[in-house]
Amino acid sequence: MPERLAWGLIAAGRIARTFAKDLARSRTGRLLAVGSRSAATAQAFGQEFGAERCHGSYEALLDDADVQAVYISTPHPMHAEWAVKAADAGKHILCEKPIALNHAEAMAIVEAARRNDVFLMEAFMYRCHPQTARLVALLRQKVIGDVRVIHATFSFRASFDPQSRLFANALGGGGILDVGCYCASLARLIAGVAAGRDFAEPIEVRGVGHLGPTGVDEYAAAVLKFPGHIVASVATGVTVQQDNVVRIFGTEGSIVVPSPWMPTRDGGAGRILVYRNGRSEPEETVIESQEPLYAIEADTVALNLDRRQAPPPAMSWDDTLGNMKTLDRWRDAIGLLYDAEKPDANVPTVDHRPLRAREASRMRYGQIRGVAIPVSRLVMGVDNQTTLPHASVVFDDYFARGGNCFDTAYVYGGGLNERLLGQWVRNRGIRDKVIVLGKGAHTPYCTPSHLTRQLLESLDRLQTDHVDVYMLHRDSPDVPVGEFVDVLNEHLRAGRVRALGASNWTTARIDAANTYAASKGLAGFAAISNQWSLARMVAPPWGGCIAADAGWHRRTQMPLMPWSSTARGFFAQAADPSAPVDPELVRCWHCADNFRRLERAKELAARRNVAPVVVALAYVLCQTFPTFALVGPRTLAETRVAFQALDLELSADELRWLDLEA
Repeated sequence: MPERLAWGLIAAGRIARTFAKDLARSRTGRLLAVGSRSAATAQAFGQEFGAERCHGSYEALLDDADVQAVYISTPHPMHAEWAVKAADAGKHILCEKPIALNHAEAMAIVEAARRNDVFLMEAFMYRCHPQTARLVALLRQKVIGDVRVIHATFSFRASFDPQSRLFANALGGGGILDVGCYCASLARLIAGVAAGRDFAEPIEVRGVGHLGPTGVDEYAAAVLKFPGHIVASVATGVTVQQDNVVRIFGTEGSIVVPSPWMPTRDGGAGRILVYRNGRSEPEETVIESQEPLYAIEADTVALNLDRRQAPPPAMSWDDTLGNMKTLDRWRDAIGLLYDAEKPDANVPTVDHRPLRAREASRMRYGQIRGVAIPVSRLVMGVDNQTTLPHASVVFDDYFARGGNCFDTAYVYGGGLNERLLGQWVRNRGIRDKVIVLGKGAHTPYCTPSHLTRQLLESLDRLQTDHVDVYMLHRDSPDVPVGEFVDVLNEHLRAGRVRALGASNWTTARIDAANTYAASKGLAGFAAISNQWSLARMVAPPWGGCIAADAGWHRRTQMPLMPWSSTARGFFAQAADPSAPVDPELVRCWHCADNFRRLERAKELAARRNVAPVVVALAYVLCQTFPTFALVGPRTLAETRVAFQALDLELSADELRWLDLEA
């Protein structure tokens, strides 16, 4: 018999006791160690459940070289920290639901598992039970025809205690995260199976709920709309007992799952009832199981370690990320933002360690005149981050990969994006280690006086006394270039900016501005941010946008910091036949020559074993003039893919071939 998987438990609370009890009856695992915040608690737990090693801290458990897999059952806000630390320690991970407080933290956990090549699964035990597998099989057989409506409820009544994990804001209390996550996960599973997939994402989430005195949801409901004309209603609560059943209605009947969340606690028979149209009595499907619920879950982990993920209907990484995003949308709909997530919160790194660049950083750097430190060749656009947790996770990951330059603007998000960037920099204490590329004076306020007012407001939002590179966001050709150069130099002398630039300016106006600056002994533009990519911009996404003149940059060696350096997703979306058609993408980028460039990018990508978007980004980075490509990832996966371009060297012949010049 193969050696049993050696488990370590992080936390020794009620759910850990349940897991330990069931683990003893599993086919594959054994309890080796337990870690608690106190040695006494760990010793008491170990004596009760037969753990060989009892550690008085979570860190000590992760340092135990003989522990192969960990079960994390801390309160919700601590899941992400210990999951990432466990991955970094090389441990396989089963993490209690919800895997994190929000989607942003969940992304960090998944990336840590991928980076460290360890198994990871969110502990929805019902997803591992054969009853759920049988439900999936019945739906695939279309025993009730096409699914139309799903009702899922998980709710209970607990006595109010503001200090308990169910009600405490600091512990991520409330029904949505505690048990509403089950309802969302099963609705997504059913809607996905109905569409022939493993799960589906809602295209619309509408929610209502009641927030109690601690600011968490005491009860809540939501309606989810899925592709395929499927609608789901989900309900949850921690102060209201409801009927915890699942009902699925189709064109030819309905299904009732009387006990969906804990099908058979200690082994036994689960039931699924199928009601066919025209028949009064249901057809009962009985699902026998010999193992207890959490033993099945532990065996699911052990039997899939080599895959690093368990197959559906267990929770895959993408399934977990989609579920967390749905929970975020549900919470947003009822106005539930935990204190730790607010825009002025001191959000720590996910692993609560000091932020630093990883030793294996692949970043390449360049120089911009006036900027004291080397500038990362990939620049992080900040206009796709709308919450501080999301911004913190994305920015932390970028910085850890060696990135140090952030592109922002006065108009982004009505000021929100500057505030989020400023708060993140303040929280991390790294102002001297990052480069802020700021922009102001956007149409219709593109005048020297507006520039000054906007710069001062931007500095206040960013919580800093200077911007490293400051660019005019648009041009007003009727304003003499000298007026812009003069006011920019005033701010440079005052120390509010370090280097000057322009975005969406013609080469003629740039030349005129720099000629004027030279004649007056002033600083001219040190960098330009016009649109440029492998694809030709057919039509500007917004008024006043200008495409860069690559020939001019080659002659002048003026650094180019191009926005839409991958043509606003053209090379990612157009290469994916299943992606929905974006009318703006069609308007701005679709043309015969761009599709020829796409086909060549796909051909080269296949030879180099990368995605076409990586080839497109490498095209920008491999030019014979200085380039600093602006990217705007919404997820850590997008950042990871973008960084692959740093390793892709393209020859001069390949560059010409990609651009249809050969």
